[in-house]
Amino acid sequence: MGKNYVFADISSRVEQSDRLPREIALPVTLNLYLDDSGTRHPTHKVGKKAAHGYDWFALGGILVRSDEEDSARDLHAKFCEEWEITAPLHSSEIRSQNENFDILRGWEKDKLGAFYEELYILMREAPVVGIACTVDRPGYCGRYLEQYKQNPWMLCKTAFTVVVERAAKYAIAQRMKLRVHPERCNKAEDANLEGYYKALKAEGMPFAKDNSDKYGPLTQEQLTQTLYEFKTKQKTSPMAQLADLYLWPICMGGYHASNRPYQRLTDDGKLVDCHIKHDERPTLGSKYSCFENVERKA
Repeated sequence: MGKNYVFADISSRVEQSDRLPREIALPVTLNLYLDDSGTRHPTHKVGKKAAHGYDWFALGGILVRSDEEDSARDLHAKFCEEWEITAPLHSSEIRSQNENFDILRGWEKDKLGAFYEELYILMREAPVVGIACTVDRPGYCGRYLEQYKQNPWMLCKTAFTVVVERAAKYAIAQRMKLRVHPERCNKAEDANLEGYYKALKAEGMPFAKDNSDKYGPLTQEQLTQTLYEFKTKQKTSPMAQLADLYLWPICMGGYHASNRPYQRLTDDGKLVDCHIKHDERPTLGSKYSCFENVERKA
C-alpha cells in the first residue's frame, strides 16, 4: 500500500458497488487492524490523566493489503532484531519509557534518538495506511447525555461502526473484501465489537438517517457484500502493533495539527486523508467525532 497506494475514484466505485455480483471471489483482501485508545464508557472517569490533557476514545490503526502483509512483518521483525526487542511495540510504553521499555531511560541521547527515528522509519516504510475514528468524550457527553437520559451508546459502538464503514468504502474502491482484526481485549468488549460487526452486515449503519445521509453511508447490502471476516488478534501480532503505533498520532492530530508524529505521517502520505480529495474527508477520511467545541491547535 505505502506511499503509492491510490484510492482512485472512490466515490464512483462505492456508488457502483450495489451493481456488483453478490459473491466475488478475490484472492486478495484489504485488512483493517484496530487498536483502542481512551475510555470507552461516556460517563466513566478517566484514570490517570494524560499530560496533553485531552480526553478521547478512539478505534483505529492501519489498512494493509493481504498480499503486502509479509513485507510489513519482515520490516517489524528486522527492527525488533536490530534493537533486541522481545516485547510487543506498545506506543504508550515507548512514549513514557515505562514497563517493557523502561530500559530506554538509561540510554544516551544519541542512541535514544536513533531508536525513535528508526521506529518512525518502520512506520513509514511499512506498506500500510493509517485510519481511525476519534470521539471527543466531553463533546460526546455534551451532545448526547441529556438527549438519551444519561444512557447514551458506548463510545466503542460509534467508533467501530464509523471506522469499519469507511474502511469498507476503501475496500470497495479496490474491488476487495474487508477483514476486520481488532486487538484482543477481554471477552465482554471483544463480544461487543463482534456484535457491532454482525449488526452492520445484518442491518446496515445504525445512525439516524436524517443526520447520517450527508456522510454517504454504505447500504446494508454493500456492507454484507464487503465485510468478509471478523477475527481478533493478540498483542504479539506485528500488524496489531503497527495499528497501536499509528493510532496515537491520528488521535493527537485532531487536537494539534502540528503534532510531530502526526505531521510526519501526513507529510509522508501515510494517512488515509492523504489519499483522498479534501472535500471527501468528511465521508471517507479519519473521523473526528463531537469535536465542535475543540479548539484545534495549529
